[in-house]
Amino acid sequence: MALTQSIPVVDLAAFTSGDAASKRAFVEQLGKAYEEVGFVAVKNHGISDDLIAKLYKYVQLFFTLPSDIKRSYEIPELAGQRGYTSFGKEHAKGYDAPDLKEFFQFGQTVEDDDPITNEYPPNVAVKEIPAFSPTFYDAYRAFETSGKALLQAIAIYLGLDEHYFDEYIHNGNSILRAIHYPPITQEPASAIRAEQHEDINLITLLVGASADGLQILDKQDNWVPVTSLPEQIVVNVGDMLQRLTNNRLKSTTHRVVNPPRDMWHTSRYSIPFFLHPKSEMPLNALESCITANNPLAYEPITAGEYLDERLREIGLKK
Repeated sequence: MALTQSIPVVDLAAFTSGDAASKRAFVEQLGKAYEEVGFVAVKNHGISDDLIAKLYKYVQLFFTLPSDIKRSYEIPELAGQRGYTSFGKEHAKGYDAPDLKEFFQFGQTVEDDDPITNEYPPNVAVKEIPAFSPTFYDAYRAFETSGKALLQAIAIYLGLDEHYFDEYIHNGNSILRAIHYPPITQEPASAIRAEQHEDINLITLLVGASADGLQILDKQDNWVPVTSLPEQIVVNVGDMLQRLTNNRLKSTTHRVVNPPRDMWHTSRYSIPFFLHPKSEMPLNALESCITANNPLAYEPITAGEYLDERLREIGLKK
């Protein structure tokens, strides 16, 4: 298994179109990486270069709009789950200082008769950029497809049915988030753009950020810079999957640091896809992950209850 900046690299094509032996090898690679590191770089992930380029193009266009126009897409009662969230609203769990970012969130589009559609607010269309929402929709579906395949591999690794997660993530509460870290215009109070944190969801798929800055905390408590190659996405375990596996699969602590001083004038853009299940999915620890050496670490909770708890902790929900 090749390593990029100490992150294992896996080839999703080995799972989706390989023979039985390739599939088994992929499952083993992915599972071990998530037990030991919590992050992997994935190649042949199925999200086209053209779609990624369009996504970044429209994201950058949106964040260059005047502040009053951007703020017209901010809907406070949605707790940041749809539309725009202005600079300095969100902070990491356990930290009061706001992260130095603004972001836009796009959520699930329910296209069958699933009554869950009543749980989700509609997406916010940006009228100044007609191609914005259609491009986000296409990217959302592409990320869902890749994420589903990765969760199928994780299910096999955990000894579950390959399709264990399928029903929970169909019409799930996933979020595609476009983040803008603006240029630094004065001596920052901290070297951190986004304070150390773990993600809330099952897994996060991150398509190459426009600049360096992402770091993960390794087992020796060292901060390691992470840069995926252009043809790779970075996929990490979130807290929901960590809870479900009773800490067998690790939700890795990560942060975003400021660039070197000579790059302060630059923006950083990042587009993570937070793969969430439906709110009713139980996150009760799997029996197979509870042992004498790894006793039960968490109380039972549903994905919806857990998300609500965490949104309050990071300041998006009152």
